[in-house]
Amino acid sequence: MSKPGIKQVEVQIMSQTYMLACPKDGEEALREAVTKVDAAMCRIRDAGKVKARDRIAVLAALNIAFELYQKDGGFRTSSFGNAETGDAETAAVDPDQETQLQALLHRLDVALAPDGRLF
Repeated sequence: MSKPGIKQVEVQIMSQTYMLACPKDGEEALREAVTKVDAAMCRIRDAGKVKARDRIAVLAALNIAFELYQKDGGFRTSSFGNAETGDAETAAVDPDQETQLQALLHRLDVALAPDGRLF
C-alpha cells in the first residue's frame, strides 16, 4: 500500500534492480540521481581496485558528496526532514561542524588511498 502522492519507481544501479519510492512529481529528479549514482559506482567498479558492492556504494556516495561540497563551497544548508514534524528545514552548519567535516574527509582520503581514491 503506497502513501498518497508517492509512487514506486523501478531503477537499475550496477545492473541490480531496485524499487524506490518518490513523490509523484519527483520521478525525473530521482532518475537523474540514479544515473549519477550508477555512473559513479560503475567507474569505481571498472577501475578494478574495489570489488565489494557495499564498499563501491560508500566510495560513490563520498565522491558525490565531495563534488557537491566543492561545488557549493561547503555544506551550508540541509534539506533533510525534521524527525518530529516531517518538514524540511534549512539549517546553517556550525563552523565546528565544518572543521570536523574537513577532518573527516581528510581521514577518509588517507584511509581509502590504498584502494585508489577517486577524489
